[in-house]
Amino acid sequence: MNRNKRTAVGSVLVATGLLTAACSGADTTAGTGKTVDAAKLRLTPTTPAAQGAVAKVDWLLEDEPDSLDLDTQGSSAGRVVLTNVCERLYQLQPDMTVEPFLAEKATTPDDKTLVLSIRQGVTFHDGSELTADDVLWSLKRHADEDMEQSDEFTNVTSMTKTGANEVTIRFRTPDALFTKALAGDAGIVWNQEQVEKAGRDFGTPGQPDACSGPYALAGWKSGDSLTLRAHDGYWGKKPLTKEIVFRWASDSALVNALKTGAADGTFAESPNTAAALRGTKGLAQYYGPSTATLDLIPTDRGGLTDPRIRRALSLALDRAGIATSGYGGMVEPWATPVGSGSWGYAKAEFSAAQKELAATAPASPSAEDLTEAKKLVTEAGAPTDPIVIGTDASQGRTVIANAVRAALQRIGLKGTIKTVPTTQFEEFYSDPQARAGIDVLAGDWYISKSDPMGFYDNGLSDSSNNWVGFKDAAYDRKVEQALSTLDDTERASLAIDIQKRFADAAVWIPVAQVPSVLVLNDELTGAPASQAYLYYPWAADLGAKKG
Repeated sequence: MNRNKRTAVGSVLVATGLLTAACSGADTTAGTGKTVDAAKLRLTPTTPAAQGAVAKVDWLLEDEPDSLDLDTQGSSAGRVVLTNVCERLYQLQPDMTVEPFLAEKATTPDDKTLVLSIRQGVTFHDGSELTADDVLWSLKRHADEDMEQSDEFTNVTSMTKTGANEVTIRFRTPDALFTKALAGDAGIVWNQEQVEKAGRDFGTPGQPDACSGPYALAGWKSGDSLTLRAHDGYWGKKPLTKEIVFRWASDSALVNALKTGAADGTFAESPNTAAALRGTKGLAQYYGPSTATLDLIPTDRGGLTDPRIRRALSLALDRAGIATSGYGGMVEPWATPVGSGSWGYAKAEFSAAQKELAATAPASPSAEDLTEAKKLVTEAGAPTDPIVIGTDASQGRTVIANAVRAALQRIGLKGTIKTVPTTQFEEFYSDPQARAGIDVLAGDWYISKSDPMGFYDNGLSDSSNNWVGFKDAAYDRKVEQALSTLDDTERASLAIDIQKRFADAAVWIPVAQVPSVLVLNDELTGAPASQAYLYYPWAADLGAKKG
C-alpha cells in the first residue's frame, strides 16, 4: 500500500534516514538509560557481512502474526516473518533502492506499458516451477478489491501473459511508483496451486507456505512460536542460519528476553525499547534508513483549520524536548512528514531540501521563531476554544501532547489533552466519527515505498488522509504530474516542489523521524538495519561474525 500507520503502542516503525549512510558498524557507546542524540547515531543500511554458519536463532516480534497471507492481513509482524519465505517481482535493497528480482528484466516499450520477463529456474518450496501463470494469477489476486494491495492497481488497465515467460501490464497513465509497489506486498508471487488447495485456510497455522524464498515455513504453534527452516532446494544463495524461531513479547518482556539471552535479536519497533537496551552487554545496536515519522495530524475542526495557526504551532514546538523526554533521544527533530529512508534516489537533492525546510520546523524554537508565531496568530485571530489534542497513554505520545499544549501556551493559545485507550486511539486513523472530538492527533506514520511521492498524495484534495481539508488545485496537478513522471531526476524536482507546498500549508506538522533499530546478539551479524527488513529476506544474510 502507498501509506501505512503503525499499530503498536507509542511506536513508529523504523529508521532514521541516510544522514551518514557511509558509516558502518554498531553504535553501542551509550550506556543503558542514557539519552542519546539521534542525529549523531552511526547509521548504516547493513551490518558487516556474516562469516560463519549458525544452527538456530531465536527472534522476537512484538505481536504474533494475524496471518501469513499478506493479501488479507498486512501486519508488520507477518511481514517480518514472511519476507524470508516469499519473494517479490522486484526487491527492495538494504540501501532502499529497488531492483528487478523474480522479474529478471523489465522493459517499457512506452510510458504506459511494463513488460516483465520472469526469471527461469525458480522453484516453489513444493518443488514445482514458478511460471508466468503464477505471476499473473498472483498479480490479479493482489488487485482484487477485497485485498490489502488493491489500491496499487487502480491505474492498471490490463495484465496479460504475452509470452511463455512474459507478463505485460498496461496503465491508464504512466505510473512512476508501480515497480516500487512490486518490491512490496503487491509483488509477491504465490504458488497458485498451493493457495487454491488451502482455500480460506491459507496463511493460518497448520498450512504450508506457497512461496519460493530461502526459508520455508516449518511450523506455527498458535500462541507459542513460529519456525522457519532454510529450504534445501532453494534456487538462489543458501542462507548461513539454518533455523529461525520466532516468539512474541512486548515492552518489558521483550527487553528482559534480550537482556537475559533468551532471544538473539529483534527489529525494535519502539524507540523506547531501543533506548532501554542501549549499552547492554552482549547486545549490539544498528541503525538504518527509514520512511517513518512522528507527526501532528490536524482535523477539520477547531483552531488548526487555519494554516497560519498550524504554521505558528510548528514554529513554537520544542521537537528536541520531545526527542529527549519522550524517546530517550532516539528520534530526530525533522522538517518533513516522511523519513529520509524514502530517498531511494536523488538523495543529495532531498537532503538539501529537507534542511531548507528546517526553518519552518525548528528543533527548538528561538525568540525569533516565537515572535513570528505570535504574529501569525494575530493575523489569523486567536481561536476562542481550546485546541483538543488526541493521544493515548503511551510515554511518547503523552510527551508529544504535553509539548503541543506548551507550544500553544507560548503563543497565547489554549490546549487541552484528550487521552483515550489505545484501541480507541487507533480508530482515529480510519474513522472520521472517532476523531470528531479532536483538533489534532499525536500520530505516527510510515510509507512502504522508497519514494517521497508515496507520501505526498496524502495532501490531495480527495485523499482520505487529508483530514484538515486542504484544497489546492495546483498542488493536485503537481502530484498527479509527479506520479506520472518516470524519470527520477524530473520526479525529484517535482517532489521537492510538492514538499515545499505541503510544508507551507502545514497540512501535517512534522515532529521527528525515528531510527530503524536492529538489536542483535553481538556474536551475530549480516542482517540489514534499514526498513528494508520488511520486504528483503533479512534472515538469509544473518550468520556468525566468525567463520
